[in-house]
Amino acid sequence: MDVLQLDVSGRPQAWITTKEAAVIYASDGVAWTLGDPCQVMRGGLQRRTGMQSRIEVHPIIAVRGAVPSRAWRQTPALTNPKLFTRDRQVCAYCGHRHHSEDLTREHIIPTSRGGVDSWMNCITACRCCNGRKGSRLPEEANMSLLYLPYVPSLHEDMILRGRRILADQMEFLLASVPRSSRLYA
Repeated sequence: MDVLQLDVSGRPQAWITTKEAAVIYASDGVAWTLGDPCQVMRGGLQRRTGMQSRIEVHPIIAVRGAVPSRAWRQTPALTNPKLFTRDRQVCAYCGHRHHSEDLTREHIIPTSRGGVDSWMNCITACRCCNGRKGSRLPEEANMSLLYLPYVPSLHEDMILRGRRILADQMEFLLASVPRSSRLYA
C-alpha cells in the first residue's frame, strides 16, 4: 500500500511507501493528514518509559515546506499504460474495448510527418485500426476519431499511474478531477 504525499496546499506530489511516510512522521515533517490510519508501524522500546514507539500512518499526508512552482507546470509523463487508462482501453477509431496487449499508441499526426509524441497528438488504437491508418492523417484514411485527446490534470495523472488506490485517496483525487474527464465515464 502506498501513501499519497501532498504539499501543504494539498497538491499531490508523489506516491510514497509507508516506510518513507514513517520517516516523514518521525522527523516531524507532516503538516496534516486525511483518512483513517491505514498502517501502524512499531519501533523499539524507549529507554526512559519502556514503551514501544509507534507511528500511525494515514493514507494521505501533507508535508511541510515549499515546493517549487515550476513543478506544477510540468506536463505528466506520457506512457502507454497511462494513455490506455486515460482512453479507457477503447480504440479511438473502432470504439471497441481491448486488452492492453492488443492496443497501440497511435499518433494522430504521424511522427513521420512531423507529429510529436505528446498527450494531444496520441490516442489509443487497436493494432488493426493502427495498421489500417498507417502513416496517413485520419481524414486521409477516412477514419474519424470517436474522442479527442487531452492532457491529464495533476490529480488525474496520480490516478493514471496504476497504483492500488485506497478509497480515501481516490475520493481526494477525484474531488479535483474535472467532471468532463474520461475517468468518470
